[in-house]
Amino acid sequence: MPASGELQLAARLRRLEALEPLITTLGESLDVREVFEQVAVVAREALPHDLLVLGRFGDNLDSARVYALSQDLVGEPEPARWAPHMRELFSRDSLITRDLQDHPDPCTARFLARGEERWVDADIDSTMKGVLLRNQIRSTLNAAVRVRGRTVGGLLFFSRKFSAYDDEDAFIACRIANLVGLALAHEQLAEEARQAAEARERAARLEQRVARLTEELATSGGPHRQVGVSRQWRDVLAQATKVAATDATVLLTGESGTGKEVVARFVHGASRRKDGPFVALNCAALPEQLLESELFGHEKGAFTGAASARAGSIEQAAGGTLFLDEVGEMSVAVQAKFLRVLQEREFQRLGGAAVRRADVRIVAATNRDLGAAIAQKQFREDLYYRLHVFEIHLPPLRERPDDIVALLDHFVRELCAAVGRPAAGVSVDARQQLLAYAWPGNVRELRNAVERAIILSEGGLITSEHLPIQLARRPSVVPEAASALPPEGIDLERVERSLVEQALARAGNNKSRAARLLGLTRAQLYTRLERYGLAKARS
Repeated sequence: MPASGELQLAARLRRLEALEPLITTLGESLDVREVFEQVAVVAREALPHDLLVLGRFGDNLDSARVYALSQDLVGEPEPARWAPHMRELFSRDSLITRDLQDHPDPCTARFLARGEERWVDADIDSTMKGVLLRNQIRSTLNAAVRVRGRTVGGLLFFSRKFSAYDDEDAFIACRIANLVGLALAHEQLAEEARQAAEARERAARLEQRVARLTEELATSGGPHRQVGVSRQWRDVLAQATKVAATDATVLLTGESGTGKEVVARFVHGASRRKDGPFVALNCAALPEQLLESELFGHEKGAFTGAASARAGSIEQAAGGTLFLDEVGEMSVAVQAKFLRVLQEREFQRLGGAAVRRADVRIVAATNRDLGAAIAQKQFREDLYYRLHVFEIHLPPLRERPDDIVALLDHFVRELCAAVGRPAAGVSVDARQQLLAYAWPGNVRELRNAVERAIILSEGGLITSEHLPIQLARRPSVVPEAASALPPEGIDLERVERSLVEQALARAGNNKSRAARLLGLTRAQLYTRLERYGLAKARS
């Protein structure tokens, strides 16, 4: 006759075999809720129950909600909440409630956790407890459901019988919960894949829109084309495209010369106001009174010299976009008046009493640290927050070197046509110097350098000789005596003269090559040749 242990093992194996159809059932849908009733039917063959519930925990394991039900309940359960000490209990592999009805407190239950039976103040929402009692539930078995090692909920087997479950049932319940957890993991992966696909699709649509808008604005002519191939620049245009569809105020930040007006025009051209005017006003170029007049306009006689009424930039930009460059330089007095434009969308001309509506979209730009300006009482904090609705930061050119070559080629084509001197191209060494330079003046400095080089090259090949920039000095071979500072000091002029002579000798007396070896321009080299009496070496 088989021993009791063998009989128990055989019984467990039969129950586990009864669960095999669960794999097929759970695989029929990526949403566990759609097949949960079938799950309950299959699970009942191995673990009898009257009701099966899948609960999902909150992020902090301090609450739970019903995620799936095998059948309708009498009464709609609300999300259940419990005290902090219950988190540990409900995170166990399994938890057995002997009887829900034999204690006067409706929020207290007797739990069996790893063989330890005790009363526990569950602090479960009384509404949920009431739902279970109305459905005549006497005992429960909860098996933790985990996804990728994290407890996300529990699979609850409810029975109308007293003390319906034991440790062997808990073992089977855990197996079922593991299969449900695997299905939830697949569901989660599928949802993440769907969200990732949607994100890629949105990104692709946005990139297509950016490309289309860039092309449209490029074909419309003008000097403010959006040129750049770097990820940083594409991110800037992507942000500009997103905000362009709204009427939100935009604040462009970044160093001087990074292309803030280019982006402002891009925002305007991609907006519903694109057929309206684009008016640019540099707040740093005008004194306070004149800036106020240019911004708000003035009536006749408003001040000395105001011979006639004049509309300001706000009125001129009606139906379109007003670009305020260097807004951080606006005086505090003008800031106070301009704040009203952003808050109330109304203003008054200087010397006038009539209140006018401001139908204009504001795009502001600054290279200042407005936070520091606020701390120094030089910029109003309330105006900052009105301007800072949507900030776009433009990275400096040194942080997006991929754009240097693209901008170089664009400026060469544009400026050659403007000056009527088509260049033969840009030499390799000139390109290398341009790429190595830090560009403190950013795109504006690059454009000026290209324009100067085109003029100097006179239609020939642009070389490093035509560039006005001085690159950082490259390491040179320094005499051992000069590599360390001796106690008695050194003759700096003698060392510099020696280096100039070495450079000339290595360059075969070629002044341009010697200047490059020393990190100097030709003019700087000639100055040193004169200073050290080496001018006779010129050729």
